[in-house]
Amino acid sequence: MTRKLRVGVIGAGIAARHLAGFGWNKDLFEVPVLCSLDEERGRALCEEYGIGEYTQDTDSLFSRDDLDIIDISTPPSSHFDLCRKGIESGKHVICEKPLFGSIAEVDEMGRILARFPGRKLMPIFQYRYGSGLQKLKLLIDSGLAGKPFLTTIETHWWRGPDYYAVPWRGKWATELGGGLLGHAIHAHDMLNYVHGPCAEVFSYGATLVNPIQVEDTAALSVKMQNGSLATLSMTLGSRKEISRLRFCFSDLVAESILEPYTMGRDPWVFTAGTEEHQAKIDAALAAYVPGEDGYTRQFELFHKAIVEDMEPPVTLQDARNSLELVTAAYFSQRTGQPTPMPIAADHPLYRSWLPEEERRPAAG
Repeated sequence: MTRKLRVGVIGAGIAARHLAGFGWNKDLFEVPVLCSLDEERGRALCEEYGIGEYTQDTDSLFSRDDLDIIDISTPPSSHFDLCRKGIESGKHVICEKPLFGSIAEVDEMGRILARFPGRKLMPIFQYRYGSGLQKLKLLIDSGLAGKPFLTTIETHWWRGPDYYAVPWRGKWATELGGGLLGHAIHAHDMLNYVHGPCAEVFSYGATLVNPIQVEDTAALSVKMQNGSLATLSMTLGSRKEISRLRFCFSDLVAESILEPYTMGRDPWVFTAGTEEHQAKIDAALAAYVPGEDGYTRQFELFHKAIVEDMEPPVTLQDARNSLELVTAAYFSQRTGQPTPMPIAADHPLYRSWLPEEERRPAAG
């Protein structure tokens, strides 16, 4: 019989999507307790998802011995401390994006995990499990894509004043960044998931849409370590919301759907240069076995990683890759220069990419 893992959830916003993901994996997980400072939303989620206990005492979750996993779905500025407490209390941890507020905190978490062997931390990057993107990975792994040339990714969404009425949004101290960090970070992960780490970025960023502290529009030119190039554009001022991914290889072009929040899903279009090669691609895709995607798939894989003591499906290094791109982009915006990666401890923004006046003491 499959072992069920018990999850304590912290948060009542994006936590609803996590709960749906756990709900689709009822044979793998159960959620006995939810913690949220927003009692109205927290109790409503408990009722909707059949959670027996509601609390506002975060520390009580860490002290319990009947929980296997702490799921952190809180504002970004709280993530590091909650993850640290979760690991140090002997739990596994799931944490929403963006994982932390600096590369220093990512590296410090690596040191914390090294002191607690067997404890696993999984950042959330659920978009990579869409069937369209998984088919592209299949074609690459099968040798049918060829040499990578160029990737273009558009994250063109809309966020108006109502969105920023939530007190922690739009502020460096609590949201830790703008659309580049909180919205387009999924695009960064999908870029790295397909091509590996970035090598260099040149970035422009601006605040054009709303009267907030952080950026809501950005344009990035990226060199990848594998030799290909990429352009990433992000705006929260697009009245027609779309997300678009286009991967150009020597032997095929892969194009996503435009649905803004499920762009990793089918139907993607895979176009070869010849009829012969198209037949090979079509044959490979015909053998693809579809499964769950999104949070449901990521949680399913995390369960397997825990019970079989494997590496999580999304790793701390995956989060570091995406946050390195954010860090390098902010540095490029402020210096007007291309910025190389990886970001090491001697980089000016290693401990924080926040403006000087907004910084708090960093880990490490």
